[in-house]
Order: sequence, then C-alpha cells, then structure tokens
Amino acid sequence: MRKFDVTIIGAGAAGMMCAIQAARRGRTVLLVDHASSAGDKIRISGGGKCNFTNLDIRYDKFISKNPRFMASCLSRYTQWDFIDWIVSCGIMYHEKTLGQLFCDNSSKDILEMLNKAMSDAGVVLELNTSVNNIKRSLSFEIELSTSFVTCESLVIASGGKSIPKMGATGFGYKTAEQFGLSLVETRPGLVPLTFAQQELPPIKKMSGTSVEASVCSNNVSFDEGLLFTHRGLSGPSILQISSYWREGDEISVNLLRNTDVLSSLKIKRQKNGKQAIHNALNGMLPSAVAQFATEMANVNGNIGDQSDVSLKKLSDAVHEWRIKPVGSEGYRTAEVTLGGVNTDELNSRTMECKSVKGLYFIGEVVDVTGWLGGYNFQWAWSSGWAAGQEV
Repeated sequence: MRKFDVTIIGAGAAGMMCAIQAARRGRTVLLVDHASSAGDKIRISGGGKCNFTNLDIRYDKFISKNPRFMASCLSRYTQWDFIDWIVSCGIMYHEKTLGQLFCDNSSKDILEMLNKAMSDAGVVLELNTSVNNIKRSLSFEIELSTSFVTCESLVIASGGKSIPKMGATGFGYKTAEQFGLSLVETRPGLVPLTFAQQELPPIKKMSGTSVEASVCSNNVSFDEGLLFTHRGLSGPSILQISSYWREGDEISVNLLRNTDVLSSLKIKRQKNGKQAIHNALNGMLPSAVAQFATEMANVNGNIGDQSDVSLKKLSDAVHEWRIKPVGSEGYRTAEVTLGGVNTDELNSRTMECKSVKGLYFIGEVVDVTGWLGGYNFQWAWSSGWAAGQEV
C-alpha cells in the first residue's frame, strides 16, 4: 500500500492548482483522474483560448446559498496573482469584453504551465485511474482501480455534472454524502433555455440570428448577446440568466436594448408614411426578428397608417417580450453545475470539512458558481490555492 501526505481526486483546474501548492510546500502529493488527460475542460474552454479569469472578480458575481463564502479565497488568491503567474511564464493574453481574459495563442499554454509546475514540484499524476472505495480511520484509505493508497489529507476536486461526455459524474456529491455532509440541490447552469413545441415555429425561423439583448428573470438582468436556436434561446445573456432562472419562471427580453423603438417609429412615420411597418423595423433589428416582432404585436400595413397605440404595441413586443421557457438543454451543454457541497460544511479559509478532519472540497463540486466570463476558473484557482496551503 502506497502512502502520500495528500491525495487529490480530480485533475481539473482546482485539483491541479491544489496539487502544485501542496507539493511546493514539501508535501507528497498524488493527483488521480479517471480521464486519459488532465485539464480537459481547460483545453476546450473559450473556444480553445481559455477564458482563464476576469479583471472584475467580486464575490457578488457568484451564486451560493452563502453569498459571501467565496470572499476569503478570492481575496487571498486574486485574479492578479494568477495573471502574474502566466505573465512570468511568458503567456500572452488579451481582454475580450467585460473584463474577460483569454490566451493569445491557445488554452494549451495554460495546460503546459500547470503540467510543468506539477512536474517541477514532484506531483505524482495518475490518469485512467478510478476510485473504487474510500475509508476513514486514522488516515484515509483509498482503493483505486490500479492500487491502494493511504493519505493524511484527501481533496475532492472532481467537478460537477456538466458536460458528461467529457467524463463528468456525481462522484464528489456521493463522497460528500458518504461522510455525512449536506448538499445544495444541483442543476445545470450557464445553459441554453428551451421552449414548448407550440412556441418554437416562429423561433426556429430566426435560428442562427443574434441580437444585443437585455434579459431579465427574478430581478436579475444581463446585457449581452442573444442567439435564437432551433430549440429556444442561447448566447451569453441567456447563459447568464439561466443560472438565476428556475422552472416555471418567466423571462423578459429586450431585443433592442440601445434604441427607443417607439420614438424611432414615430420619426419614421413622419418621414415615410408609405413604408411597410416591418421594413420600418429593418435597420434596427435583423429582418427575421423584425418580422417576428410585428407578428407578435399583430401590427401590419404601412407605418403611416399606425396609431400611437399600435406603435406602442410594437415597441413593447421588441422591448418587453415575455416568454416562459419549459426547461434547459441540461447537463449535456451546461458549462457549470449550480449547487453542490453545502458551504455550511466547509471552512471558508481552508476549504476543509468542519466535521471530517483532513477532508477538503474545492472547485465546482462546492456550492459556488460564478458568472460566465472567467469567474469559475478563478474560483478553481483560488479555492485550489487555499486548500493547497493547508493540506
């Protein structure tokens, strides 16, 4: 039976960061994962460019039952700390929008940095290795598919349920329950929303069309791009609001957030009354979306024939489209998993379980979910760093 100071289950962003920090402190570290390579989500993130953090990291851009739990980790290992690290490794990056930082070259740059740091620190990385059983006595006894190991500290960094085709499972949640920890209900986050069949025909006609929208649900709103799909709605604004939307809730969509449609239509009515009402919206909205709005408002004919009431109906159809999604595309396409290990069970500074000495949970498996745009990677770096100082 092999003995390590620390065993970390899950070779994603959080697990690798924790392994590096612990090994740099002189701890013997085993990092295991059932996948054939480490950091697969890092590799595919940001279209292969890895949106590795955000310039505007604040705890109020994270969702958790305890809205301040993540503040300690985020303040002790910040986005600036991670940026300094990648700069020291010669990795070039750029800001895209809303503070989102991406690699100039490829996400592989981040993976190479992490793998080199693990190798230099002496981390033992074992892939294609699953966990069959975990016991706790004086130490943790772990039955792997390849061997048996013991360790003083056990870190669960196995992620959530999102994107199962990449190997995501509920392992971390089952382990938490095994040791008597409570969970916050899990559900897909940062995921496209879907509509009932009877509402899809006009939306399918707009599939592939995008607009700059404002989307609101449960008193939260996001101003970003919206994409019509053959199943419903996607795009950054929809992915963001999906984390706040719950089944049965309505969403309100402003399809043209930077233009006052009513005022613009009144001006066009004066200048060119013979223009078809649908064409009057063209130039403000894509043609398919303009047609959708006029049909939704049941307004037709020339703009010169429209009353202020009719124009207001059309304006409302554009600025206040209300619709109730029936669901989401689920974990299959969700970027993150909401919910997870209840933060009441964990020390916010160290990520150690309050009731089980030596057991830690970090990253996505914990009930901490960030906004779209690098926030979840920063939580992985920060929580992994924090646990790595303690294990």
